[in-house]
Amino acid sequence: MDVTLTKSQARKIILHAAGLSKRAQFGKGKEAVYKAIEHLGFVQVDTNYIVERAHHHTLAARIPDYKAEWLEELQADGRIFEFWTFAAGYIPIHDYRFSLPVKASFQSRRKALTQAEINLMRKILDRISREGPLMARDFENDRTTKSSGWWDWRPSKVALERLYLDGSLITSRKENFQKVYDLPENILPADIDTSMPTDAEFARHVIKRTLNVLGIASLKEIAFSARYVDHSIKTEIQKLIDEGEVYTVSISDMKTSQLYMLPEYKKKKITLSEDIFILSPFDIINVHRHRLRDFFDFDYQVECFVPRAKRKYGYFSLPILTGDTFIARMDSKADRKQRTLIIHNLHFESIKLTKAMITKVCDAIEAFAKFNQCENIILEKCNDKAVMKVIQNNFK
Repeated sequence: MDVTLTKSQARKIILHAAGLSKRAQFGKGKEAVYKAIEHLGFVQVDTNYIVERAHHHTLAARIPDYKAEWLEELQADGRIFEFWTFAAGYIPIHDYRFSLPVKASFQSRRKALTQAEINLMRKILDRISREGPLMARDFENDRTTKSSGWWDWRPSKVALERLYLDGSLITSRKENFQKVYDLPENILPADIDTSMPTDAEFARHVIKRTLNVLGIASLKEIAFSARYVDHSIKTEIQKLIDEGEVYTVSISDMKTSQLYMLPEYKKKKITLSEDIFILSPFDIINVHRHRLRDFFDFDYQVECFVPRAKRKYGYFSLPILTGDTFIARMDSKADRKQRTLIIHNLHFESIKLTKAMITKVCDAIEAFAKFNQCENIILEKCNDKAVMKVIQNNFK
């Protein structure tokens, strides 16, 4: 079945699917964190610590009074685990078997190992089986040459990561974000299905999971979620269409490649709140930048990957959303020693700002500062002088 939507209808579906229709779409408390991860299917992990890390940021944007320890508790309870889809992130434990094709792919694609590397991996597995979970620092410094950079790991760290990527080890996190490596049988619940899915099962899982979180997506965007695996997504999506489990979508007055969505959104009535969301660059809504441009008329790029001289808005600007409109981007840094959130640049888009909206933005920034363990807020630059004065007065 082909469904034709207006751009406004498409935006509502996309935002609801992303869990951004209202501030507490999944409720409150630790259980809401699990519900959010279960719905999103994947919450990306990132090491950037300019502000709170992406996985905590993504969840805090959706869960009022979010606490970082809830994520650690859910992992300790065996309800979520960390692995890869298109990147590293947290996944519901009941989807564990669908990580197996990714692990098999990582193993088949890596270069041939030397006997010394194989021996080291065996020693590591033997030691963890005897001693229990260990971190990279628990292994001797076996580096023979000076480190040349961030990704130049010593041999034992490389071996640990190989074992993690091929599924021989599973990880959890310490409070300081350090990985802890353990055997899967020590972590996985006894009733978890660990059978390898067929190609068709894996493809259907990826299709439905991706449409569940993106709301509306192209074949290319769906396949991106399985980019490390040879898959049959194109074949299976046609079968799902024939079975009525996926609909094709057209957007009026908008030229796109073929789009798809789940049937549940055909007649779903969605109301968007006027809540303010300060979002991580690695939030699922921001992963496919062209979607922001096409559906929301918001041209966004995370500029930490852009040379300093070419940055327009700042090193780590955060999109700010209300309703179905991205109203601003905020380049900020949490100075944790001074307990101060420094806003280097608050850039508003070409929209009409009301007093009520400015008040809500101030409240959202205060909440974001608190989330980052900051008591003070400094605004250094804003493209709207009048608004900058109001905000600075509010934060005195």
